[in-house]
Amino acid sequence: MSPDTKPNPPVCNDACGTLPECAPLAVPYVPYQQTGSQMYGQNDALNNGTLFPGLDLPFHLKKDASNVVCTPLAELQALEFVLVELGLYLDTHQGDSEAFALYQKFAAMEEEARKKYEAANGPLFQSSTAREKSWSAWLKDPWPWNYTEGGK
Repeated sequence: MSPDTKPNPPVCNDACGTLPECAPLAVPYVPYQQTGSQMYGQNDALNNGTLFPGLDLPFHLKKDASNVVCTPLAELQALEFVLVELGLYLDTHQGDSEAFALYQKFAAMEEEARKKYEAANGPLFQSSTAREKSWSAWLKDPWPWNYTEGGK
């Protein structure tokens, strides 16, 4: 090959909106998200860093994102993650009534899970303390981020 000849780039077939294996990472790639895209369950979404399998990145170290610990707080975090992901999706797909119905379903599940968690463990946010009898409810141990094996 002469110095003036450039090699042909590899042909990448991409009909699913996923990042093709042959896509160079130095070139920006934005997958097109279609209405009605497949979705992970909430725990898998939290593990994978996305609600939508089509947005998985090949360099994401999933082996390090082992299964989420099964605690009420982890379940709440997974529900909140799904709400953020669905909200971002709905920002660009506002006409997707099925996704909005799913958003409403997950919002109700998150609200119920948060109420249940706060009833057992105290408020998660300072603003939740407004429903308590005193500010000391916010300061009681353990705090949500003080996870201990076998604890809350």
